[in-house]
Amino acid sequence: MTPDELAEMLLNFAVKIVKVVDQLSQTFVGRHISGQLFRSATSAGANYGEACAAESRSDFVHKMLIVLKELNETKYWLLLIKKSELLPSSEIDLLINESTSLSNIIGKSVVTAKKKGISKNGK
Repeated sequence: MTPDELAEMLLNFAVKIVKVVDQLSQTFVGRHISGQLFRSATSAGANYGEACAAESRSDFVHKMLIVLKELNETKYWLLLIKKSELLPSSEIDLLINESTSLSNIIGKSVVTAKKKGISKNGK
């Protein structure tokens, strides 16, 4: 998978989240979850863009770990929506699975980058 393909996947994921956020009620709970979910999901893609422009391997790893944290947070909010029955489970389950897949891809990229850094530096 190319960096552009992964960036596109993260962007498409964020678009799906935008649509979910739009469906949540405007109650106190709905607004709070909407804001948190929107922030974390859109931040993942933005931080991936920053990682692609990293100044060093360690900077890349650091920024990719932020992407991973944001995806994990996004998954938490999606699980909360599901468990609270704020939206239909079928719709949310697809996004939970997608966030897990994206996290796995990012995680593997971090592991690969760390291994390359270790072998390159001899540490």
